[in-house]
Amino acid sequence: MIPAIELSAGIQLRTLEQQDAERLAAAHRLNREYLSPWEPHRAPAFYTADGQVEAIKRQVRDREIGRSLPLVLATTDEIIGQTTLSGITHGAFDSAALGYWIDERYQGRGLMTSALSALVELSRSVLGLHRLEAQTLPGNAASRHLLGKLGFERIGYAPRYLRIAGDWQDHVLYQLILRD
Repeated sequence: MIPAIELSAGIQLRTLEQQDAERLAAAHRLNREYLSPWEPHRAPAFYTADGQVEAIKRQVRDREIGRSLPLVLATTDEIIGQTTLSGITHGAFDSAALGYWIDERYQGRGLMTSALSALVELSRSVLGLHRLEAQTLPGNAASRHLLGKLGFERIGYAPRYLRIAGDWQDHVLYQLILRD
């Protein structure tokens, strides 16, 4: 668990918890159409509190064994985004994959930039990671711009990398070296 980080007045970056299920389901329902071009197809249960209870259980279990770090951007009333380090690997690799999304109503306010900046610092100073990786669709200009602002460098192009919006889609690959 990490202490909550104030991103803006009334908006915090904090650890995802089991009691977030209803608010996370509500955020996904609200942003379903907005996020659909950037995400895999989701089963209808994903958009329910029960579906999120199960998803959060998996994420908490992975967090407890050190394999992931799921965080949410939250106000006192709602979840407005999420960022997750997954596939955390120590040893010779010391790396993790970065994923993130933000509610359409909060897009363009610098909140995800602040959240990911804090997560980069946690990755370096608390988790002791050497490298973060991220992938984005070539047409996701906002995500590509965000990764560039954070210092990620493009390292490749992966054809048919992930099944997004029902199709195997190409992705641009990025990395950020945190320390040598």
